[in-house]
Amino acid sequence: MRLYTPLLFHWSKRAGLQQEDAADLVQDVLTTLLRKMPEFDYDGQKSFRSWLRTVTLNHWRDRLKRRSTRPLPAMEATEEIADEDGLGHLIDAEYHKALTTRALELMQSEFRPNVWKACWEHAVQGRPASDVAVELAMTPGAVYTATSRVLARLRQELDGLLD
Repeated sequence: MRLYTPLLFHWSKRAGLQQEDAADLVQDVLTTLLRKMPEFDYDGQKSFRSWLRTVTLNHWRDRLKRRSTRPLPAMEATEEIADEDGLGHLIDAEYHKALTTRALELMQSEFRPNVWKACWEHAVQGRPASDVAVELAMTPGAVYTATSRVLARLRQELDGLLD
């Protein structure tokens, strides 16, 4: 839930839903997930994200059918949302970035501030380890170690999610 709720909101908002409607759609999808997860058998050959997109799209379509008082979106919008690249808007690179960013946000509290900052400045900002080391009163080796520890934890957190 911590990783996929922001993605569900992103898909909903990109589909043109207002904040309240997006929240309702996300709640519907999460309710379905709670019901289906006990019987869900993950197949490494298939994509969980694709299944989640399908569930989201089906709920979105159901909401459109139930709302006869609101005009339906243009046909192009429906086709765009239904395409295989993440409801028409979310390409894989964008998905990976959003998931990685969310995982990093969740993991930050697991590390001492100087370890986190060393990794962030070196790996994300692209600054040389020697410059980061001087700024944080560390050795360049300590910057590399901090970066390695945080990135190893990130790989562990994202294992199997970037399909």
